[in-house]
Amino acid sequence: MTARVLVVDDIPANVKLLETHLLAEYFEVLTAPDGMTALDICDKTQVDLILLDIMMPGIDGFEVCRRLKANLKTTHIPVVMVTALDQPEDRVEGLKCGADDFLTKPVNNLQLMARVKSLLRLKMLTDELRKRAGGGNTSFEGLEDVKVTPTGLDEPGLTLLVDGRASLQERVCRSLAGIAEINSVSDHEAAFFEAGETPYELIIINDNLPDFDPLRLCSQLRSRESTRFTPILIVLQTGDDQKIVKALEMGVNDYILQPFDPNELYARSVTQIKRRRSSEKLRESLTKSVELAIVDPLTGLNNRHFLDAYMDKLIERAKRRKNPISMLITDIDKFKLVNDTHGHDAGDEVLREFARRLRSTVRGADLACRFGGEEFVVLMPDTTEEMALQIAERLRSVIEAQGFALPNGEMPLDLTTSVGVTSFDFESDSSQSLLKRADNALYEAKSSGRNKVVSQQAA
Repeated sequence: MTARVLVVDDIPANVKLLETHLLAEYFEVLTAPDGMTALDICDKTQVDLILLDIMMPGIDGFEVCRRLKANLKTTHIPVVMVTALDQPEDRVEGLKCGADDFLTKPVNNLQLMARVKSLLRLKMLTDELRKRAGGGNTSFEGLEDVKVTPTGLDEPGLTLLVDGRASLQERVCRSLAGIAEINSVSDHEAAFFEAGETPYELIIINDNLPDFDPLRLCSQLRSRESTRFTPILIVLQTGDDQKIVKALEMGVNDYILQPFDPNELYARSVTQIKRRRSSEKLRESLTKSVELAIVDPLTGLNNRHFLDAYMDKLIERAKRRKNPISMLITDIDKFKLVNDTHGHDAGDEVLREFARRLRSTVRGADLACRFGGEEFVVLMPDTTEEMALQIAERLRSVIEAQGFALPNGEMPLDLTTSVGVTSFDFESDSSQSLLKRADNALYEAKSSGRNKVVSQQAA
């Protein structure tokens, strides 16, 4: 893993020490002696992670972190505060400012590198989601609603607490009152099944499960599709450095040490729940972007772009398997009159209903697309021309048999459709010649009276 890490500290010896450790792991290192310089670097240069001191001239590290997290351009950059301050209230303040972790000097190098690599893996995943959902716009302007800020949660996060002791369960529940809706379990097997059945936003695992290694449960949760991206916060014993490193390496999002400060647990839990919600919004945005690229929003059918992308693949598969493949093109007869007479709202409703009837007529394996306007294409794998003609005639009958309801309550419209049908010729055809021949058959059906099915064969 390689990345660009910014070290922000006003003491050159501290900068040099961190720089040496990072360079040994093949990270690219940038340095800044104060907060304003750090903000300027982040504004002008791609930075993947920031190691931030608190006590510096000018603005302190807390204010630097607040400004980074308030800026849409830099809010996604992980921040680890590395400082000589060691009071619980300082750690909580840093987490409330939006820091991802708070490490006290002198820093344990194994823990530092494990935390750096863990946060960078998470950032790489988030960056990919941001890039895809934003159509390549990595600054992600226009999606402010996914921004993570250091304010409170709008509603409690659904949380699974896995803890072997009832007294500690009660303490955690009290600590997270108001920000978490907690379901507590004591058994690791019950926890595994419960986590898979419910969409939790955070899983807290205490290192006190009887006769069971909690890291084994963490590994099982990370291996399961339904919980792969659910944040995990593990409660470990102070001094168990090796377990901390292993937990971070396997994908545990955060840890807190016993005896824990309730305020710190509160702050870390808020961070993880908000990050989960941010990631979910990114995934939802990505899903919508993909749908917009391949689905016609009016009818819900695939669009022409999708047909163009997959038609050649379906034809090549038919060639390999030596199975027939056919196509039909259909459109609504005299559709322009619908728009001209009844308005475009009526025309849109007719198109939606036509698409519903088309979808109910063809088979699940057939690729039905809105080709443009009132024209639709169906590509039918494993279908002879004779079978395609039967499907086309069934569609024609379904359209003619029942009127199309209008949104303004007028009498239903009696409409018909014309259909052109053809089958792929493996010796002479291409996808474009197949499409053109089907279109010619449609033209013949319309020019010879409409409301009919016409087929054409390859010459």
